[in-house]
Amino acid sequence: MSVVIPVYRSQDILRELHRRLVATLEPLGREFEIILVEDCGGDDSWTVIEALAQHDARVRGIKLARNYGQHNALLCGIRAAQGELIVTIDDDLQNPPEEIPKLLAKMADGCDVVYGTPENETHSFMRNQASRITKFALQSAMGAESASKVSAFRVFRTRLRDAFDAYRSPTVNIDVLLTWGTTHFGAVSVRQDERTIGDSGYSLGKLVTHAINMMTGF
Repeated sequence: MSVVIPVYRSQDILRELHRRLVATLEPLGREFEIILVEDCGGDDSWTVIEALAQHDARVRGIKLARNYGQHNALLCGIRAAQGELIVTIDDDLQNPPEEIPKLLAKMADGCDVVYGTPENETHSFMRNQASRITKFALQSAMGAESASKVSAFRVFRTRLRDAFDAYRSPTVNIDVLLTWGTTHFGAVSVRQDERTIGDSGYSLGKLVTHAINMMTGF
């Protein structure tokens, strides 16, 4: 199993994220790797990633040459993943790593993709609005019910990436790409915590640009 995490200005939270991931994944009894993709945030996140990788061989770090954005960073990590399943999770601990087993259990129902849908949204108003636009744009590809469950917290079968292996556009949305490989989507309710360290990397400009790209089909 591969856990892929885009990292942006998260130097103060990465060690705790790693600790909780390991504490959650080790009892599952399956091999795993943690791929941290540093998206050129300008802080000391890369130094922390290097230190984690030095002390834990299951940690792999990828440093991007410039800031490409969350979904591009995810795509980079997805292409590097070696596990049969890929888990994606944000770096801010708003999606608790302890909820990962819920997503994995749902995969047994025959799903190719499972989303962890927050029981209660704790993001800002603008981020929630952009999320609603994204979900609306996805309805034609995966159906209204599945689209309403979409989140950045997901698990999917690694073989799905074959469907978008040749994709090279600079504009990326992972959820759209996943619809190219399957129609078997599922979701489970998960806890979402408040962000307690650092600030979100989602500026108003980034949110609007991503939402517009979704509405225009990239």
